Amino acid sequence: MKILITGGAGYIGSVLTPALLADGHEVTVLDNFYFNQNSLLDCCHYEGFRVVRGDCRDEAVMKPLVARADLIIPLAALVGAPLCNTDEIATRTTNQEAVEMLCRIAGKEQWIIMPVTNSGYGVGEKGKFCTEDTPLRPISTYGVTKVKAEEAVLKRENSISFRLATVFGMSPRMRIDLLVNDFVYRAVNDRAIVVFEGHFKRNYIHVRDVVRAFQHGIANFDRMKGRPYNVGLDDANLSKLELCEVIKRHLPKLVYLEAPIGEDPDKRDYIVSNARILATGFKPEWSLDRGIQELIKGYTILRNSIYSNV
Repeated sequence: MKILITGGAGYIGSVLTPALLADGHEVTVLDNFYFNQNSLLDCCHYEGFRVVRGDCRDEAVMKPLVARADLIIPLAALVGAPLCNTDEIATRTTNQEAVEMLCRIAGKEQWIIMPVTNSGYGVGEKGKFCTEDTPLRPISTYGVTKVKAEEAVLKRENSISFRLATVFGMSPRMRIDLLVNDFVYRAVNDRAIVVFEGHFKRNYIHVRDVVRAFQHGIANFDRMKGRPYNVGLDDANLSKLELCEVIKRHLPKLVYLEAPIGEDPDKRDYIVSNARILATGFKPEWSLDRGIQELIKGYTILRNSIYSNV
């Protein structure tokens, strides 16, 4: 297939792009390389790889790229509540309006597989799993724009939406700020974690299982299209304090405590059912424990010491 990925040099895209190239697809990546990342350099040896430096909000740039694609994967986004809160205009134009424009200029026969976030569920009911039929009650600007983007995508005939759990794991374009990645980094380097609102629960999924979900969606598109799918680990609906306890099993010297003051900028609190995608034959390969072991190895290599003399 000819695949267009916007934001293909980001955290997920830097794992997804080489995987799709290895599968034999032709892949075009549009990215503004805002973080000066070089995570796709190892893809340049593929003859089927094309890269365009540009903005997904620019219709003049997007039209010719969309015209030659069989499948479009819009990854380009400002991700996470803290970043989105710093620039709400950029968040809306990138996360929502660029996707709405994409749906307008794409032909009906073209496929779109869109990653969104299960943070659209907001605050769930205690003890009750959120399914794809649960009403969406996004709290953050990030959640609101992603929910609206999903609405636009699912109005089309040939689309799939993946509502991703909180993603973790190593990527060539690493993000240490994601919750599991952040906690393991602190455990490795500080041996201490201060937790705000530790009872808040989330679901989790490894970045390589996210990639496998996209591959699964491509292979099973006709029977999956037209619906949203939660993508997460059924055995990892954990509170932050429970997550710390899992990390402590791997790093016994870790000390963690819940702060009596302070709050999480991302207020999501829910448990999620992933039964719908599991019923299609998809099965995650990366457990939380396996991902933590990977992160510990990665943080042995990666040190965020640019402003330190150590």
